[in-house]
Amino acid sequence: MADPPEPLPSEPDVDDVTRAVLIASRLLVAVSVRSLATVEDRVTLPQFRLLKVLSAQGGAKLVSLAERLGVNPSTAMRMVDRLIAAGLAERGVNPGNRRETVLRLTEEGRTLVADVSAARRREITSIVQRLAPEQRTALVDALTAFTEAGGERPMPGDDGEPYPLGWSDTAVPLH
Repeated sequence: MADPPEPLPSEPDVDDVTRAVLIASRLLVAVSVRSLATVEDRVTLPQFRLLKVLSAQGGAKLVSLAERLGVNPSTAMRMVDRLIAAGLAERGVNPGNRRETVLRLTEEGRTLVADVSAARRREITSIVQRLAPEQRTALVDALTAFTEAGGERPMPGDDGEPYPLGWSDTAVPLH
């Protein structure tokens, strides 16, 4: 008499996967918050988002910056004014159209973005190094599928991160 077939492992249901993603997102948010801790006296999370957009774009007009962040131009202007006062951003003339003003990071702003991004990368690297090689492969596959399902895509930039802190190029925040 033949042995009964091995039962197939049960697949996690949507609730199980959702719960796991929520727990993982809590970890990622904590990593992001810790990476900002060293500069929290200088910039808020929304201001850092603005700095990341400027870092990725190299410069932007106020209206396109506001669209990219999903905020009103007046809100973006207040944020920019604070960042200029802090020495992290500056206004300049658009070389392509001298009637337009372009916002850019200062060297200090670029350094702040690089330092915060490097801190976040170091902590995530430390976590990933604790995974077995096959877990790393599975994680890459799962996260790639997850971000594609959510409509996220990489953007050109120094660290290859998706659009700054979860906002896409269409300025629609993910909820």
